[in-house]
Amino acid sequence: MSFVYRSSGAIALAAATALATTTTSIAQAQAAPTAAADRVLRVYNNNIENLVRNNADGSCTRISGPDHLTSMLVDDNGKTGTSGVQAPDLLIVQQVRGTGQATAYADQLSAKFGYPAGTYKAIVAWDDPEAWGSTHKCAQQALGDLKKKQTNGIVYNTRTLSLAAGDISAYWSAGWLKPGTSYGGGAGCTLYKPPSNDDGSTNTYKWKRTSAIAAKFTIKETGTTVFAATMHLPEQNGANACAGAGDTGIANSGIHVGADATSLMNASTIRVIGIDANRTNIASTTLSGFGMTGYGAKVTSGSRKIDYLFVKGAVQPSSIDHTVSSTKSNHMALYGFITY
Repeated sequence: MSFVYRSSGAIALAAATALATTTTSIAQAQAAPTAAADRVLRVYNNNIENLVRNNADGSCTRISGPDHLTSMLVDDNGKTGTSGVQAPDLLIVQQVRGTGQATAYADQLSAKFGYPAGTYKAIVAWDDPEAWGSTHKCAQQALGDLKKKQTNGIVYNTRTLSLAAGDISAYWSAGWLKPGTSYGGGAGCTLYKPPSNDDGSTNTYKWKRTSAIAAKFTIKETGTTVFAATMHLPEQNGANACAGAGDTGIANSGIHVGADATSLMNASTIRVIGIDANRTNIASTTLSGFGMTGYGAKVTSGSRKIDYLFVKGAVQPSSIDHTVSSTKSNHMALYGFITY
């Protein structure tokens, strides 16, 4: 599949590049998908931090895609690294560098389960976002530079899910309270995009890290429709909830869903939204108006619970509260295994 670019956000439907696989792996990839047999949709959400982890001493550590995946993917008992870990269907991710990194990450996931390159594909909000920021709190500047381009994406398994080109939303912008602006019940809030973006050339393109994107997939075996969205809200949302002009968002959370995405969501049976909201105390019932429930109540970043996974569907119980503490990121991963 070739790249498909969309206007206003260079939304890319990324085709995978070739990776070597063994004859055995190719044969395994051609076997019938296991997810169709057990009727479980395996979904994960994680801010992967450009696969560069910030350490408490100011240094940074680069994480390989395979190591990150091994640290995050779990079996039905919430354990990593076991023979029971099965291939995921959807990985909702924040903070990737663009199509290049998302495609490489998708290829590494394909290789992990013995599938040909291209089995997992990715869509991103921005194909190649402009760099922003300076050190990104990394003592090693080379690692800080790896975090200067940031966008959000969805990685999906083509063995179990299909995606039509028309079923990808346009990107939509987060809201924010620009520093120095007074706030009162949403007053002062604007969309986080030009002309209401950061002052100064260093952070001119920082707003692109918060562009959201969504898509509607179809489970090949049953025809069940699945909506998935990825969001990353600005740091300012932690203190003042903003979702747009004069808008505090759904249930004062700072969350909103774009018009194109809402149309796709309304046409879908299963719904999943993964968010790095940069805000604590967002209730599991926040998106109940969409028929969705939040899963996982443990902290996800330091001592804060700021990452959320909302699902409409029959989610299996989790012995670890849907939160993977071993994830090699500054954020813990969330997961939901959905029967259909």
